[in-house]
Amino acid sequence: MHFIENRMFDRYIINDINSKLINLYKVIRDAPAELIDGINSLKIKYIEADEFHREKQFYTIREAFNGECDEVTQAVYMVFLNKTCFNGLYRENSEGKFNVPFGRYKNPNFIDEEQLIELSSLLNIKDETGDFKVKIMNTHFCELKDYIDDNSFIYCDPPYRPVTMGGFNSYDKSGFNDESQIELSKFYRVADAKGARIMLSNSDPKVFDPNDDFFENLYQDFNIKRVRAKRTINSDGRGRGEVEELLITNY
Repeated sequence: MHFIENRMFDRYIINDINSKLINLYKVIRDAPAELIDGINSLKIKYIEADEFHREKQFYTIREAFNGECDEVTQAVYMVFLNKTCFNGLYRENSEGKFNVPFGRYKNPNFIDEEQLIELSSLLNIKDETGDFKVKIMNTHFCELKDYIDDNSFIYCDPPYRPVTMGGFNSYDKSGFNDESQIELSKFYRVADAKGARIMLSNSDPKVFDPNDDFFENLYQDFNIKRVRAKRTINSDGRGRGEVEELLITNY
């Protein structure tokens, strides 16, 4: 939002491999009122119900979300599930089904209506030809190469590399393993060769294994900075609270 509000670029691209997340962005742009009404309707039912019926509502909506529904309904369900599931986690199984369990929250903060409407307005900004300045895409990152030049700034936020036994990277059914991380590093180098400025975030394997040089080897020609970030989801207690993560830049 900051970039668009301050007109820092002529064009913007939002891209993710998760089609349901991208659908949410499009519904925020095209139908914010319907989205807000739908979320508020589910919120009222949730808040007024006892814990048994809240949990029942959650799993009924999760099942519907994993089935066939129109774009607005799918977006409403995605926000509801995000706010009521365990730790706001998004995870899919190998069949592409959202499988995070119920979170047991009594009064979750579902949406900030003013912020959502503001975001919708920003996503609706058009150029002199009538095209949206913000292009919303659902494709593999390698398909973005033709959009990159020496005036581009790119932020890559891939599924983080697991740093514990049993850590997961299945934010969508395709998964994102070490081969995918290596493929992303090749894309990073292509973008660097085009003159773009790039920032990439990821986990820091050295938190758990001081000898793990996976990212140092992948990005040895670039700047690797360790920063403190909060985590709430981890099976290992050492991975909760503030831990070190990586910011990798070519500038």
